[in-house]
Amino acid sequence: MISLTINGQSHNVDVEPDTPLLWAIRENVGLTGTKYGCGVAQCGSCTVHVDGVAMRSCAVPASAAIGKRITTIEGLAENGVLHKVQKAWVDHEVPQCGYCQSGMIMAVAALLKDKPKPTDADINSAITNICRCGTFQQVREAIHAAASA
Repeated sequence: MISLTINGQSHNVDVEPDTPLLWAIRENVGLTGTKYGCGVAQCGSCTVHVDGVAMRSCAVPASAAIGKRITTIEGLAENGVLHKVQKAWVDHEVPQCGYCQSGMIMAVAALLKDKPKPTDADINSAITNICRCGTFQQVREAIHAAASA
């Protein structure tokens, strides 16, 4: 049994220590906003925050998150108010299919925490998530809008 703190709540999950954090979150806790994409930490669909750092949860063993604060897309908004990145996503109609967007939003939220006014070069180096629909221009516009909010 592993104890994980996800979105401010403690959860005891019955998983092997090397089980990817993604599966503990989705299958054991039931938070399905974090998506499985590639399984090899390349696409970013599974991005969550672990102690405020964006991580691809498919490549993080659940045991590595013991005692750390995990935030998923479900925990990004506070008191029913969308995070500024979520609001920018809606305002700029970023998603097409939407599958990758929770991971993209989590990566962008971490970027803006570290660099509140990112340049295009900052965005290019930090946001390596893949959107198969190709909404990268809308993503960039939404990032700049959230940075200005």
